[in-house]
Amino acid sequence: MFQDFDVASDPALGPPRVKALRQLMGQLGVHAVLVPRADEHQGEYVPANAERLAWLTGFTGSAGFAIIGLKTAALITDGRYTLQARVQVDSSTFEILDSTTPEWIAWVGRQMSSGQIVGFDPKLHAAQSIAALTADFAKHGLKLKALTKNPIDTIWGALRPKPAAGAVIVQPEALAGLSAADKIARVQQSLKIDRHDAVVLTLPDSIAWLLNIRGSDVAHNPVALAYAIVPLRGKVELFIAPEKINAEVKKHLGTVAKIAAPDTLSARLTELKANDGARVRVDPATASHWVVSKLGKAAQHGVDPCILPKARKTSAELDATRAAHIRDGVAVVRFLSWLDANAVDGHIDEITAAQKLEQCRSATNALKDISFDTISGSGPNGAIVHYRVNRETNRTLKSGELFLIDSGGQYQDGTTDITRTVAIGTPSREMADRFTLVLKGHIALAMARFPVGTRGVQLDTLARMALWQAGLDFDHGTGHGVGSYLSVHEGPQSISKRGMAALETGMIVSNEPGFYKEGAYGIRIENLLVVTPPQKVNGGDREMLGFETITLAPIDQRLIAVGLLDVSERGWLDQYHARVYKTLAPSMTGADKQWLHAATRPLVD
Repeated sequence: MFQDFDVASDPALGPPRVKALRQLMGQLGVHAVLVPRADEHQGEYVPANAERLAWLTGFTGSAGFAIIGLKTAALITDGRYTLQARVQVDSSTFEILDSTTPEWIAWVGRQMSSGQIVGFDPKLHAAQSIAALTADFAKHGLKLKALTKNPIDTIWGALRPKPAAGAVIVQPEALAGLSAADKIARVQQSLKIDRHDAVVLTLPDSIAWLLNIRGSDVAHNPVALAYAIVPLRGKVELFIAPEKINAEVKKHLGTVAKIAAPDTLSARLTELKANDGARVRVDPATASHWVVSKLGKAAQHGVDPCILPKARKTSAELDATRAAHIRDGVAVVRFLSWLDANAVDGHIDEITAAQKLEQCRSATNALKDISFDTISGSGPNGAIVHYRVNRETNRTLKSGELFLIDSGGQYQDGTTDITRTVAIGTPSREMADRFTLVLKGHIALAMARFPVGTRGVQLDTLARMALWQAGLDFDHGTGHGVGSYLSVHEGPQSISKRGMAALETGMIVSNEPGFYKEGAYGIRIENLLVVTPPQKVNGGDREMLGFETITLAPIDQRLIAVGLLDVSERGWLDQYHARVYKTLAPSMTGADKQWLHAATRPLVD
């Protein structure tokens, strides 16, 4: 099994660890220390030896950081994790603050005195983030100090996990759609246009995409931890532990890259800096303060040149991910059929459900990993947006409650991410009404047509409008980008209140509005969408982009208040369900096929 259900944190461990950190502050010459949820590569997901924030605070969410002062401390995160943070951290030690408002900066200013110093590990913070914090803290007379050694690592000591050393594999060109040589040539062309001598890549998924390789250094993310330098001419320099590279991968990389040990990167950056007049591109949003500082005046700020082309999937990648979604859809349907037959008796719990779904995916014989820890939330646990069940929080699925399951698979031909909310027994009228409002937002986004250049922030309202009209909302983005056998969360595209990137043909983005009633239930409906090419529609004179829904699984009709849907919404759902049945039924047999037929029937009043 790819997911374990051990208790991941203990709030009681936080206070003594914070005390130990405070005892080091005098030696470090600081009055506070920043502890981010990040590693040296600034990815959303990190290996076990980089889980410093979780080790110190108990908080296991994928976004947040802590600031530990001499007398006070705070965990700063966003609305997705507020409920989770309250459970996982010691409230007598940490205040929980909202990272999306400037109030946390003001809180730091109130806790510290002018002239005091905040220490940070320069390898764990993006250069852009440190620049912003420097300006914000300066308003309160505070200064930042880059530390030469991470104090958490000192306290963690020998118990800290060893660095990841997963094997690298080749991602076939037939699935990638472009050779590594072609991709490198395009990056080098962008360097030529911008008059840059090289670019330093720090994001593992950018490097994996560029070189058509995958790895296993980070749980559920098929990436290898590495750095790369792409010169204006010649081979890419790949800084990676050599033991990760076997003969096949070495042969694949031989014509396009030369391999160097990670501990030689520092000297290489210094060499680039020493070249008189050198112009080396580095992305301040993703490269660490350490990398940018090493380059000095040679650093030229610019966007990682792999991010956008990686997001624009090739036709080969799209064909492959459609195949992966059909395979995944069959697995999900088999799970939902099993759930319907067994859950109402009260013998199924959250862990059993998550394990069964993983077993259904494993039965495809194509599953490489799950794409993230399955969110399996029954009743009130479903209201915790990124809930991770463990053996202490595990609940039985009970009649009259809702069950939210958000999951995905990693297949070599594609990455999936799907959420379904299921009624266990008979739902209440309130549950059905709220579910239908969420469904209306989901359908509105799925049906959207929009001009070239439209940004995600402009579409986000579509998914929220029905909820807003009822005085309701949800505190997470509506949609995130998804990789091609890469990270389940990928940029630059998103559909959210902060989604400033334009949506482009071939991008994959999730459609996942929700509603959460604390202490009672959670609702989320998630499909993945592909942005379709611009075309004229309905007799209009302007070409419009649109969406193709690639996720295939029934939406629970027992939770739909049919009277709240208009004709077009009903039409969309019936057509979607007809497509689900037509596509998946040939791979189904017996009771599973019968269940699918019933679950995809046309809506009735």
